[in-house]
Amino acid sequence: MQATASDSDTADRGDEAAATQTTVTVNCTGHVRTEIGKHRFDFTFAGNTLREFLTAFFEEHDVSDMLIAETEAEATTRGWATIDGDLPGDWHKNPEGEQTRAYARVCVNGRFNELLDGLDTELTDGDRVALIYPFMYCV
Repeated sequence: MQATASDSDTADRGDEAAATQTTVTVNCTGHVRTEIGKHRFDFTFAGNTLREFLTAFFEEHDVSDMLIAETEAEATTRGWATIDGDLPGDWHKNPEGEQTRAYARVCVNGRFNELLDGLDTELTDGDRVALIYPFMYCV
């Protein structure tokens, strides 16, 4: 999993981030819920960003392979419609290595992380983080 900050970013934040403890409510669905064995619980971690949460969470729960795509190919699925021309509005995509797998999502307070600040989204006590990897059945 590449949900780790660069060495310079970590050094810049120094002891401040390490001293910060944040408690969020984690909601798990689908395969993540099956793997962890519960659907909702509080989780306390050192720091205050989604990146720090995921790093701590994945150290305790081995589900990073379900959620985080290491390559662009793991983040996309075949069968999407081709795009002709420019699409209206603002479109955001996390950089490679910081994307979720196809069909998986990480949400903060009901919003996809790529619509916020990606893995650098700041978290505060009481925020809700949803780890979504739905069951898919094809006939």
